[in-house]
Amino acid sequence: MLGYIIKRTFYSVFIIAGVLILTFILFRVAAGDPAATVLGKKSSPLELEELRNELGSNKPLFWGKWKKTETFGSADFRERKNLPGIRIDGDCEQGEACLRIRNGKITLKRNFSLENIRIKGEVIFRGGFAFNGRKYFSEKWKKAEIFPDAGQNEIALDIPEKWMEIRELEFFREQKSVFDSQLASSFTEIIRVNSSFPYISFFNFGKTLITREDLKGILWRGMWPSLFLMLPIFFGELAAGIILALFATAFRGGWTDKIILFFSVAGMSVSYLVFIIYGQWYLGYYFDIFPVWGYGELKYLALPVLIGVIAGVGSGIRFYRTVFVNELNREYLRTATAKGCSTYTLYFRHLLRNALIPIITRAASILPFLFTGSLLLETFFGIPGLGFAGVNALMNSDLQMIKALVILSSILFVVINLLADIAYAWADPRIRLEK
Repeated sequence: MLGYIIKRTFYSVFIIAGVLILTFILFRVAAGDPAATVLGKKSSPLELEELRNELGSNKPLFWGKWKKTETFGSADFRERKNLPGIRIDGDCEQGEACLRIRNGKITLKRNFSLENIRIKGEVIFRGGFAFNGRKYFSEKWKKAEIFPDAGQNEIALDIPEKWMEIRELEFFREQKSVFDSQLASSFTEIIRVNSSFPYISFFNFGKTLITREDLKGILWRGMWPSLFLMLPIFFGELAAGIILALFATAFRGGWTDKIILFFSVAGMSVSYLVFIIYGQWYLGYYFDIFPVWGYGELKYLALPVLIGVIAGVGSGIRFYRTVFVNELNREYLRTATAKGCSTYTLYFRHLLRNALIPIITRAASILPFLFTGSLLLETFFGIPGLGFAGVNALMNSDLQMIKALVILSSILFVVINLLADIAYAWADPRIRLEK
């Protein structure tokens, strides 16, 4: 058993690493620059620089010596727009996905100073230009590197009488380690080794993009309302589903079985939103039995828990009934029946015990949502859990919060599936996990 747990834990580390790489691709490679999205077009270069440093979005993706900087204004000349901090002199015309210039220069002013940090510029061009006395020329499109001096507050690309075409101009600052990358930052968000106490920290997600609150605190505060909401739903749905499924199995083919199956299928067919809207209208507003909004006392959880159980129990009944009916054909139940076991002993001692494996499997797939909450219930009832926080993050395009919830959910799935495998051996001693 211990060897199996160690082996599965070892495998789980690689699964979590795969999840981190996937979220890295989704939230860092595909999502673009979150700092520019949050701050907008009117942000200053220094504000962009500071937020990118905090998020690590200016670092190289995998490895590299240089990370992006706004010390001098970067520019995309493929569409000639207003380029702040950049002055273009000479004859200019818009070319095909580029800007054509001759007999002039491109002047850039330093936006802010960086002490003892080397700056590099990358120019994608065709033609010729000069920078700090050095000439650059290429008949084909080429990426040239320029290095401004530390004391230069203004730099210029001098362009001769012949046409020079330019597409992009970007600037980078030198960093200490080539391994200080966005991919490495994704792993340090889970676990980080510090030089001072505490020497190891977990879940270092930083701050939200919108409110600038600490994400670890938001996750911790939001977990408890989600647990208080989802735990009663989980146990209520589990108990009601198993009991009603046992009744349907005991009277299979009869009217009790048909009625239970009818209502379970009907419940599965109705949208979750219908249960919420009609539950709030009739039980909350019309009959004034429950409050429909808020959180703080147990009475605020009564209606969403009731709706959650009713909306989810249908699928549970269908699943558990199928499992129980399949178990009825086993030899051990026929033997117990022949020995004169009572109905209670037959179903609750023998049938239910041997059907625990699929029950544990289904419960393991639901358990992670106890922590992350229900998006719909928390949003419609104003419960400040992680589901409510996730909806707000989606509405506000808060990628940091969304990423934290995705990673947290993934880790919970991995850990709970490991615990489910261990629970299999407890439920059925015939299972040998070492195999």
